[in-house]
Amino acid sequence: MIESLMRCRCRMLAVMLAGLTGMVMAQPVLPGRDGPRSPAVAAAPALPMPAAGTGTEAGGAPTPSVSAQRIYAGAREQLVQVRTLLQGDSSQATVGSGFLVDARGLLLTNYHVVSTVALQPQRYRLVYTTASGQEGPLELIAFDVVHDLALVRVGDGGLAEVAPLVMRGAERPLARGERIFSLGNPLDVGFAVMEGHYNGLVERSFYPNIFFGGSLSGGMSGGPALDEAGQVIGVNVATRRDGEQISFLVPAEFARQLLAQHAEAEPVGEDVYPEITRQLMEHQQALTERFMAQPWLPSPDQGYAVPVPQEIFMRCWGRSTSDEDKGMRVRRSDCSMDTQIFISERNRLGGIRMQHRWFDGRLIGPWRFAQQYSERFEGQIFSSWRFGQRGETPRQCHERFVEQAGLTMRVVACLDAYKKLEGLYDLRLLVASVNQPEQGVQSVFSVSAVSYDNAMRLMHHFLEGFAWKG
Repeated sequence: MIESLMRCRCRMLAVMLAGLTGMVMAQPVLPGRDGPRSPAVAAAPALPMPAAGTGTEAGGAPTPSVSAQRIYAGAREQLVQVRTLLQGDSSQATVGSGFLVDARGLLLTNYHVVSTVALQPQRYRLVYTTASGQEGPLELIAFDVVHDLALVRVGDGGLAEVAPLVMRGAERPLARGERIFSLGNPLDVGFAVMEGHYNGLVERSFYPNIFFGGSLSGGMSGGPALDEAGQVIGVNVATRRDGEQISFLVPAEFARQLLAQHAEAEPVGEDVYPEITRQLMEHQQALTERFMAQPWLPSPDQGYAVPVPQEIFMRCWGRSTSDEDKGMRVRRSDCSMDTQIFISERNRLGGIRMQHRWFDGRLIGPWRFAQQYSERFEGQIFSSWRFGQRGETPRQCHERFVEQAGLTMRVVACLDAYKKLEGLYDLRLLVASVNQPEQGVQSVFSVSAVSYDNAMRLMHHFLEGFAWKG
């Protein structure tokens, strides 16, 4: 049964994975592509549009609102552009934004804005540029990869006479529809203010993000989002490229915590992977516990029961072939988390995905069904050997047959380890029922950056969600 098989498999995978510890390889972020914290939904913010409700001057240029002018004037001195330059060169590799939050020269920005320097300090360096043209070096002090935040410090004593921006207190929650002003340097064309509105927190998100009804653009990542009093309510982080004026902010509370914990810290050392690993370990433990605490959605009274999650921090989409189709009929369900954790341009980790496909071959007969059904599953196995993040060890897969609640399943489990994120693995689990001659269900369960023990727990939990109800 499942229990004995899993124990057997755990021992086998433990031997298989012995010595596989890993490293995430980083690549420079392209100019203007200061990638988002939520790459599954969006990349760094889309092109700006005139704020709703503003007028238009002769010639078609939007007329800035009086409030936007006032907000920008009040925050102009605290606003900076954060640039990544090649060591020994003035060529820039990435651009983003940031803002002053402490009189000691501390600035906040996104982790993804400074990730290239964090991962490759021997090749890159950070500098800031103010709206008035003042420039100087920056030091990376601390980062929070889970919430995509970083704390940097002015390295030349600049901005010493500038009062920092003030964060809005948690005792004053935002009201839906409240105006928000997002500041930054979009697409490296100049400092700007974008006006929009607060629309609550993003629904079905594992970590809270603010839904900003306004425009963000690449280069604005890390800039402040202010209320009408000029106080910080969030940090620009991402946008939806498939929508308009659907953008996202990291709540100021997480920025406040990062500042409180590391205001006195020394610059980070050369190797940031141990700290990234520590943060990801905490994240994967919280994710595993919350995911396994949710019961699966109720299953049908007949046929195949499969593990479909409640949409608490995941979204599920489905579709099926037409009833008029004369071949193999397929019904599908795809569930995934909308957000992942940005580590580098090539590595976005910490998400869960699952797919289910129900196949009905009664119109084509058992022989043609068996051929097509097997080909589909073999294709999934082949793709699994190629699936994965950069910076991982070669994927190892093992196969067994499992009996669960009256259902015989062919199960292929694949694991691979990260080279520099020691102790973290990706799991890809493939399942195919083999109990009926003209119908079946095939499923894929993927989770990235989890510990070995939690990979085993999640695999067991997913398989227990299957059953045959006749």
